[in-house]
Amino acid sequence: MTYVTDPIGDFLTRMRNAQAARHSTCSAPYSRMKLELGEILKKEGWLADVQVEGEVPKQQVTVTFVEEKPRLTLKRLSKPGRRLYMGHGDLKPVLRGFGIAILTTSEGLMTDVEARKRKLGGEVLCTIS
Repeated sequence: MTYVTDPIGDFLTRMRNAQAARHSTCSAPYSRMKLELGEILKKEGWLADVQVEGEVPKQQVTVTFVEEKPRLTLKRLSKPGRRLYMGHGDLKPVLRGFGIAILTTSEGLMTDVEARKRKLGGEVLCTIS
């Protein structure tokens, strides 16, 4: 049995590797945070679909990539050894607004744009561009 110390980093790496191998889908072990992360990417137009497959002890989160978009640049910022927290005033647009950052806040996972609107800060999980 393999134990993953950074499940979000593992999920981002699986997506990066799947796109590098020109796969149209990618799957990872289920967690609510991975599902919410996928839903945010789907809502923002970076992914085509996010689904949960399988039975309860062995569920998988399966993401489908948008064929027309180029490969995603996924960068993990907050790591288990060094957490990165920012207030709403410190959040800067990613690639001058062409990318997004995903944060965990007291009101759940959200993009940097939404966090600035709601004046919330939190842990910056990753950037997508």
